[in-house]
This record gives sequence, structure tokens and C-alpha cells, in this order.
Amino acid sequence: MKLPARLHKIVHWEYWPSYLFYIPILPYYFFKALQAKSFTFFLATNPAIKFSGHGSESKFAVMQLIPKELQPKTILIQAGEKISFIQTKLQKAAISYPLIAKPDIGFRGLLVEKIATEKQLQKYLQNKDIAILLQEFLDYKYECGIFYSCMPGEKKGQITSVTLKKFLTITGNGKDTVATLIKKHDRAYLYFSLFDKIHAKKMYTIPKKGERIKLSAIGNHSKGSQFINGNHLITNELEASFDRIKQEINGWYYGRFDIKYNDFKDVEQGKNFKIIELNGLLAEPTHIYDAEHQDAGYFTALKTIQKHWKLVNQIARKNHSLGIPYPSFKAYRLEAKWLKNYARKITLLASKN
Repeated sequence: MKLPARLHKIVHWEYWPSYLFYIPILPYYFFKALQAKSFTFFLATNPAIKFSGHGSESKFAVMQLIPKELQPKTILIQAGEKISFIQTKLQKAAISYPLIAKPDIGFRGLLVEKIATEKQLQKYLQNKDIAILLQEFLDYKYECGIFYSCMPGEKKGQITSVTLKKFLTITGNGKDTVATLIKKHDRAYLYFSLFDKIHAKKMYTIPKKGERIKLSAIGNHSKGSQFINGNHLITNELEASFDRIKQEINGWYYGRFDIKYNDFKDVEQGKNFKIIELNGLLAEPTHIYDAEHQDAGYFTALKTIQKHWKLVNQIARKNHSLGIPYPSFKAYRLEAKWLKNYARKITLLASKN
């Protein structure tokens, strides 16, 4: 018997709020801050990104760091731009519908949507006074996250996490509606309100027997995607491929590549895939959220996060020794205050969307 969605998320640790994964390692942070003689040492980790990728950075600006052949087609639009001008920019960039729309500064999958038509885009943009990215929809079969780090001055880095993302699907039986199939699904029912919005026009239609329906095209935990531990896929060849990519990204040493691909062998060989996002300091080794893996557990997740913060400390202190300054606490406090207000804003916009 399935638990009610809210109760299920309370008793299963992988759905717990992020602060419960970071408050326990605060003593470790303070210890490392004392070693570095700075409470903002971590902000020197990725000097090419604003505050090292602490959440307030422009995704579009970060995208420009990626080798061109690995970038999806993307345009940046500012609040208030006319739809006619936006359409011209889309045509110039050779981006057609469907496409992906998301905030230029964003997190946790808020306001990330697949847009099918110009009319739907107009509706999405209504009352949004924030910068938005419009990105080509990549019809690749799979998505994954690859966590990579490298010490400044070195050519050989390491991959510490591979997360495979499984999109939620339901299969028709010729009798039940889409809504009923979602409610019966062991995982999809947890996101019923989300899918009710995405699939509003067909929630009460009956799929044919054997017909498979993908419920979400966004590889985010908050959008229902299942994170699967793929660390068994870490090989010397995979690391060598990302070492080559890293050499073209100056000033970035720690974070996660979010990738779309058709065959992981291609990823291993460094070809035929696209990097849809390059994340910095706030990136997580998301394989920790695969609760079904034999090594998974809340305390294992905490240990893994702490290991990654050790890498942050080592990289930031090495950068500092090479002349990268630690930002002042005042500057960081002001940025954190702005980010807090911005987070409230897009959370509110998402609730109305």
C-alpha cells in the first residue's frame, strides 16, 4: 500500500530538504575556513564564474565557457522583449519548437518548461520580469550528470560521480486513464499535481494497451526524474575525455556537467553529446539520491558531500596561492541577500505559472 505523497516524502530521506544535507557538515566547513583563514574561501573555487557558481551566476554566461561544439543552441532574452523580436532571435539562432525555457539565474528546476508553440511561449513569458534562456530541445534518449574536479595547474582531474537520469513513464493498459495510471505508479503519484498541469489535455484520456507516455522531459528530481547511481561507468577513458574538455574551460575546476546523449559509449569517448548546463559550486554529486542503490543512505550521502567539500577547500586554497583573492565577507553577504530575495521571487512566479 502506497503512503500519501506528503508522508512518503517525509519518511524517505532522498526527498528531504537540502538544508538537512548541509547543516550536519557545518562544523567541517568552519574547520576548513579556519585552515584557509577565510570564511569565504570556497568562493575562489571557480574564478571564471561569478562567486564560483554559488547560485547568482548567469547560466548563459557560464554556457559561453563550454566548447562551442558541445553547446546546445541557446539565446538570452531580457524581461519585456516583444515576442516578434524574440521570434526573430530564435530564427537567427535556428531554434525551432519545441524548445526549453528556463530562468537565466535559476535552480531546483523552477520555471523550467518544454515549450511547444509560440502561443505557449507568450503565456510562459507573461508577468516574468526576469531574464530567460530559450534553448533548443535536444531529442536525445538519455541524460546524465558527470561530476568533475581538477586541481589548478594540473591537466589530470577526476570524476567522482555519474548520475543517470530516468524519466518517468507510464504504460497504457487500454482501460485506465492517464490520471489513474499516474496514481497507480509507485513513483509518478508523488508528482501528480505537476503532471496534472503538464498533461492537462490528456489526463482523462485512455492510452492504448502498451502505449508508453513520457511524463516529463526535464531531467530534474523536482520534475519527477529518478536519479540512478552510475559510478560503475567511471573509467580512465571517461576521465581522459573530460580532461580534454576541461582544458578548454579556463578558470573552472569543480562542478557538474549535465549532458544529453544517445549512447554512453559516445560520452566515454567525448563525442556526439551536448552539455546542457555547466554547474559550479552548488552542484551536487547527485548519485547520492539513488536510494535503491546498495550503498545508499542518508549518512553515506553526508559523507560524500563532505568529501566534495574537501575538494572545494583544496582547489580554493590552491587558487588563492596562485593569486586568486577570497571575496570579502561583506560582498558575499550582499550577494547572498540578493539571491535570497531572488529565490523568493522565482518561487512565487513558479507557483503562479
